[in-house]
Amino acid sequence: MIRRTFASALLAAFGLAAVPALAQQNVTKFVVPFPPGGGTDQYVRLLAADLTKRGMQVVVENKPGASGIIAADYVARAKPDGQTILMSSLGVLASNTVMYDKLPYNPQKDFAPVSQIAYQPSIIVGRMDLPYKNIKEMVEYAKANPGKINRGSPGASILTNLAPMAFEKMAGISTTHVPFAGDAPGLQALLGDNIDIHGTSITGPLQHVKAGKLRVLGVMDSKRLPQVPEAPTFKEQGFDIEALLWYALSAPAATPAATIDRLNKAVNEVIADPDFVARARVIGMEPRGGTPEELARFTKAEFDRWVPLLQSLNLPKQAN
Repeated sequence: MIRRTFASALLAAFGLAAVPALAQQNVTKFVVPFPPGGGTDQYVRLLAADLTKRGMQVVVENKPGASGIIAADYVARAKPDGQTILMSSLGVLASNTVMYDKLPYNPQKDFAPVSQIAYQPSIIVGRMDLPYKNIKEMVEYAKANPGKINRGSPGASILTNLAPMAFEKMAGISTTHVPFAGDAPGLQALLGDNIDIHGTSITGPLQHVKAGKLRVLGVMDSKRLPQVPEAPTFKEQGFDIEALLWYALSAPAATPAATIDRLNKAVNEVIADPDFVARARVIGMEPRGGTPEELARFTKAEFDRWVPLLQSLNLPKQAN
């Protein structure tokens, strides 16, 4: 303690004290439940970079695995000072309650809403050498060849797995689900011919689709994606299903309201900037913000929509 005090006094004499400490105190971590390189990770890094340009020091920390449980538990236990923020989604805040026997965090009590940050529709992409080129042809193939399709996803309780599962029940088919710890590993497996199709969003596979290595079989939205206008929606192919992925920021529950409001204001200023919106759309994201109260209402509505549907599928509980 004496040595530390003496060193601090010495640095203070040269005007150097407290600068590193202050910088460290001001750093905010955005914790992403997926590995680096996936679509969500790309977008959060884009947001973090723009916030940093505006004077708020933000870094991204990846804590993948267990359908977001590892990251969510980490943030739920973090000091509620606004410096550790979770990139949350339907899986973390709702679906995990159905998919897992016991969670180390309570999605309805352990987090305080900050803001929505973006949304995009779920899609299914496939290899170029498959004997089907769209969802309608895939359904016909699956019915004629039961058990032949291996389908990847970024995690068991993530919407890009759950929405295809709901669709398969609707269409009367089944695939063999292969979960991955995030989108990037699943796409690599798809490119390596280890799986046939993959439930995802457009952000991760976009470069591979543009390069002619992967094909979008269907879009779970009421309209086609501007990035791949040639890809038909599920509705166009005769299947009435929509499933929008959404992304938000959540803080530890006891975080002061004033701290949340400051972060909310900074985030909403960035995602309203036309230049940021244009860059986000290049990677397939549609920025969307809002107040903490709006996020709370939206999350409850999504919980009430998807949890009963997932319960109706009688899915086996997983251990975390």
